[in-house]
Amino acid sequence: QVQLVESGGGSVQPGGSLRLSCAASGSIFSGRIMGWYRQAPGKPRELIATIANGGSTSYADSVKGRFTTSRDNAKNTMYLQMDGLKPEDTAIYYCNWRIDIYGPLRWGQGTQVTVSS
Repeated sequence: QVQLVESGGGSVQPGGSLRLSCAASGSIFSGRIMGWYRQAPGKPRELIATIANGGSTSYADSVKGRFTTSRDNAKNTMYLQMDGLKPEDTAIYYCNWRIDIYGPLRWGQGTQVTVSS
């Protein structure tokens, strides 16, 4: 069964940290470039971080230097460490494979991140 399950979101003050997790079924995760996406209210969903099977990463300018993604291939799980959170990071965060490479795939439920004082 194709499945993506995000967790770890919450409410934090500006400057705080959160660590998100994404558990994926093997058919999605194995050998593929994975991505973290987010969708803020009233805005389109955007890709903010990617990680290849071997661990190489790339980030959107808006999160570079603050967010770090990693993956555990044995567990079909990926992570997003978010430090220095800003109010503009408030969004629902999703994981998925690189849709622009592999094509569309049903989204999970996402996890809400809210940054406010």
